[in-house]
Amino acid sequence: MSRDTAAFAPDTTSHALSFTTSDPLTLGVELELQVVSRLDADLTRGATELLGLINRHPHPGDFKPEITESMIEVSTAQIHRRIDTLAAELLAVRKTLVEAADKLNLLICGGGAHPFQHWAERKIFDKPRFHQLGDMYGYLAKQFTVFGQHIHVGCPNGDEALYLLHALSRYLPHFIALSAASPYYQGVDTAFDSSRLNAISAFPLSGRAPMVKRWSEFIDYFEHMRGFGIVESMKDFYWDIRPKPEFGTVEIRICDTPLTVERAIALAAFAQTLCRYLLVERPFVIDDSLYAVYSVNRYQAARYGMEGCLVDPASRQRVALRDDLRITLQRLAPHAEELGTAHYLASLGAVCEEGNGAQWMRSAYQRHHSFGDLVWQQALQWRES
Repeated sequence: MSRDTAAFAPDTTSHALSFTTSDPLTLGVELELQVVSRLDADLTRGATELLGLINRHPHPGDFKPEITESMIEVSTAQIHRRIDTLAAELLAVRKTLVEAADKLNLLICGGGAHPFQHWAERKIFDKPRFHQLGDMYGYLAKQFTVFGQHIHVGCPNGDEALYLLHALSRYLPHFIALSAASPYYQGVDTAFDSSRLNAISAFPLSGRAPMVKRWSEFIDYFEHMRGFGIVESMKDFYWDIRPKPEFGTVEIRICDTPLTVERAIALAAFAQTLCRYLLVERPFVIDDSLYAVYSVNRYQAARYGMEGCLVDPASRQRVALRDDLRITLQRLAPHAEELGTAHYLASLGAVCEEGNGAQWMRSAYQRHHSFGDLVWQQALQWRES
C-alpha cells in the first residue's frame, strides 16, 4: 500500500470516491525510515541509490521514495488476514533493506525524528509530486522529514470505515504513547515523547476528520471541499485517521515509526484486534463527545507518553493513560485469542512497565551524552530482533 499519486493530479477514482470492498480486518503496513550516514550518523541523501539497488532484483514488499532524499518508505505488498503472515513479510522487507544499506555503507533507523539533523540541509526527492509539495508548503516540506507508521485495516464498505475512524479516535492516545520515539529534534530534548506530531500539526487539513457518519455524506463533504479548490484527492487530507477508499481501508496515521520492526508488527496487531472489538461489540455511541476531548488527549499522549492522562469521553473522568491501556488490553483479550494476536498484545502491555521508544532513547543518550552514539544504537535496534 503506497501514497504514490501526485498531489492535486486528476484522479477520477478519488473524485467518484467509490469505496472498494475489502475483507474486514485485513491488514497492510507502511513504514517511513531514516537513511543515515555511517560516517557521522546524520541523515544523508541515500534514497535514490537504495531504491536503485533494491529494484534491480525481485524483492518482498514495496519500496518507495518519500519527500526528501533522507527517507525511504517500505510497505507490505500483500493483503494479510493474519498477523503472523504480515510479520513474516515485514521481517523479509527489513532484511532486504538492511542488506542493501550495508552494500552502500548506509544505516537504517526507526524512530519518529532524527535526533540532530537540520531540516534546511535536506534535499527534496526529484519527483514532480514532491517538488509540487515543496513549492506549496515552503520550509514545512523539508521539516516534514519525520517518520511515521501507517496501518491499514480492511473494511467492507464506506459506512463501516467511517464508524471505525470515529471509534478509533477514542484510542488515539494509546497508539501515540505506544509508538512514541521522537523525543529529540535538532539536538534538543523537546520534552515531548513524540515531537513528530508537532511537525504534522503545522499542515492544513491535519488533525481530526469531520464528524460524518455515512459514506454518502462523506462524498458530499469531499465535493464541498473540492468545490472550494482546497482538495483534489484523499491524499490532500493529512488527518490522524482517514478512510482510504481505493484500498477499502481505514488508515491509522498517528504512530511514530517504532525503533524495531517487532513493535511495528505489534501495533498492527493492536489495530486489528481493536477494530474487531469495535465492530463486534459496538461499545459506545459515535457522537461529538468523542472529539470534545480529542485534542487534549492527543497532546497528553504526545507530550508525556505512557505517563500521560486522558479524559474518557463516556465517563468524563480523567484517567492515567497507562491504566486505560491495561483495561483496554483486558477487554481485547477474547478478540486477540480469535485473531491470534495475544502474543503481540502482551508485548505492548509490557510497555506499561518498561517504557516506550522515547524513554529508551533518553536512557541510551544519558549513557554517553552523544547523539551520534544514540543513532548507532537505534540502527542496531532496527536491524536486530
